[in-house]
Amino acid sequence: MTDLSTTVYYDDDADVSTLEDETVAVLGYGSQGHAHALNLHESGVDVVVGLREDSSSRAEATEAGLRVETPDVAAAEADRVVMLVPDTIQPAVYEAIEDGLEAGDTLQFAHGFNIHYGQIEPAEGVDVTMVAPKSPGHLVRRTYERGEGTPGLIAIYQDATGDAKAESLAYAKAIGCTRAGVIETTFQEEVETDLFGEQAVLCGGVTEMVKVGFETLVDAGYAPEMAYFECLNELKLIVDLMYEGGHMGMWNSVSDTAEYGGLTRGEEVIDREGMERILEEVQNGEFAREWITENQTNRPSYKQYRDAEQSHQIEEVGGELRKLFAWGDDEQAAEEAPADD
Repeated sequence: MTDLSTTVYYDDDADVSTLEDETVAVLGYGSQGHAHALNLHESGVDVVVGLREDSSSRAEATEAGLRVETPDVAAAEADRVVMLVPDTIQPAVYEAIEDGLEAGDTLQFAHGFNIHYGQIEPAEGVDVTMVAPKSPGHLVRRTYERGEGTPGLIAIYQDATGDAKAESLAYAKAIGCTRAGVIETTFQEEVETDLFGEQAVLCGGVTEMVKVGFETLVDAGYAPEMAYFECLNELKLIVDLMYEGGHMGMWNSVSDTAEYGGLTRGEEVIDREGMERILEEVQNGEFAREWITENQTNRPSYKQYRDAEQSHQIEEVGGELRKLFAWGDDEQAAEEAPADD
């Protein structure tokens, strides 16, 4: 049996009372923001939510029993400022709240993009940390309410006070992550593995493989509905098996024919050199520079790619098929989940 290369921290390794004298400002009330703020509040932590005056989330946060201020006011009175607005607007938000950060305060992130790629450069006297649930925000909230939790990461970029790790673990416990397990990493490792995983496997790789598989069957004359079920719908079943039991758990559950075909043909559709090139572009900052420029120029390529994806036949066919089945209700609920604000 291979030993884990890192320590996993659980509830007994963290003490929420470490935060009892702190005020935590959660900036943003989207998917992660609402989950963090509510979980912290119910764990006895003093929370203030930072939102723009015109934010549509202000009423929702207030109705949930949370105190709401503008980001600059929230940051000025807080000891810990948690950046849970989208990566693309974090530099502007930081510029607005920077004067409110004092020596000994903590600037915390859930993703290290802007720190690792130098878009935000905090003062030396401030702790800079990361607490990152490895789950969408609605699950962070839902599992917490059930007395469970989602796995998470912590990372320390700058430890000016000497207490950064203990307080990060306390925060992770307060939002429920230590119930499942928390792993310590670095900002660099979190960012580079996260971007690579999104691009090469989880978002880019999987969707492109599904789309090309669908096109291959349709172009060969097979019904689009059959292509959809074989290349997209059944993917969830396979991923669930892998999630529960790893690759072997999946192979043990499918037919011998499927296992042999997968083991002997799978490599033919994977471009390992392409994956290595994607990782290199993440490591050397090429992707970060491209994405930053894209946002500075009103996202022309992003919009073009998104429009093409939305108009693809697989979206039309899938939309019609999903209406026929009960799990279409789950899809609607997912679409209505709050976005980052």
